[in-house]
Amino acid sequence: MRFLAVPAVAALVLAATPAPTPALAAAPPGKPRVPAGTAAGYVVFDRQTGKIVAHRSAHRKFRSASVVKLLIAIDYLESHPTVPARDQKLLKVMLRVSDDDAASAFWNRGGQGKIIKRTARRLGLTDTAPPPADKPGFWGYTSLSALDVVRTYRYLLDRADPRVGRLVLGHLRRAGQCGSDGFDQFFGIPRGVPGPWAVKQGWSGYGSTPPVRCTRASPTGTATTAAGGAETASAAGTARTTPAVPTVETASAPADRSPGFTTAGFTLAPSAPVAGAAAPVPDLGRPVLHTTGLVGPRERWIMVLLTAHPAGTGWQRSTRRTTALAGELYRSVAS
Repeated sequence: MRFLAVPAVAALVLAATPAPTPALAAAPPGKPRVPAGTAAGYVVFDRQTGKIVAHRSAHRKFRSASVVKLLIAIDYLESHPTVPARDQKLLKVMLRVSDDDAASAFWNRGGQGKIIKRTARRLGLTDTAPPPADKPGFWGYTSLSALDVVRTYRYLLDRADPRVGRLVLGHLRRAGQCGSDGFDQFFGIPRGVPGPWAVKQGWSGYGSTPPVRCTRASPTGTATTAAGGAETASAAGTARTTPAVPTVETASAPADRSPGFTTAGFTLAPSAPVAGAAAPVPDLGRPVLHTTGLVGPRERWIMVLLTAHPAGTGWQRSTRRTTALAGELYRSVAS
């Protein structure tokens, strides 16, 4: 779908599961240009006006990679009023430097795909689904959309227990440059958007060794390679290191049943609820690179940009593309 300039009186309804977005041949002035061969889904929500101010393929499902760690953290915190010191450390490295072993520990303890089913119901996520039944340990194979990630940030800001929102967003505001696997996670928003910001990044399909190892000290010290996970050669996000333990389903708060997101001149219609049903893995075989978070003065905008690149695209080329797109997207709403 091409990005179209829409008159203020027009209405645009996005399909629940749109086809992958083709490249733009000629975007209107000031609108982000998606490179040929790259699939992009993005949503920018203005917290000041309460409206979506930019979107493209908002319901398109992407392989989550490490963005799913937001849901893992929410699910854990809402079922644990008191967090022991050991788990506080795991949450810190999972959210600040995207540590995969920490995510795997929570994933196994929380019942793997049951985490996604619970949070999808609780947060009203209509495009989010757990990994396929034959890959239960692959948390990075969770499916999600740009619109559902915006819903997740809105939940943390406005509906979650303040304790949960403060802890998760507090760590995102202190995101380290070096991921625990040695990849430089300052692409997209951190490179293309003026700070300060709070970010959760995701990447998958670029191998286990970065082309240039990140050496800048992170909040947890020097970057060290994590075994397995969404950002390794398997591109999966596997929970292999911690034995699974039984879990008790927690009660879900009523999902947000609002009729959709209001925008200046068009409406994003909600897709049919999926109730956390498993789905095929999106873009399997293609590297994905995601940048999400709170940006602008007083964190005015929630900005989510999910991308899938042609098979074989390297890390540096993907990060350049995603950073350029993030910068254009921010300028299109902030100027």
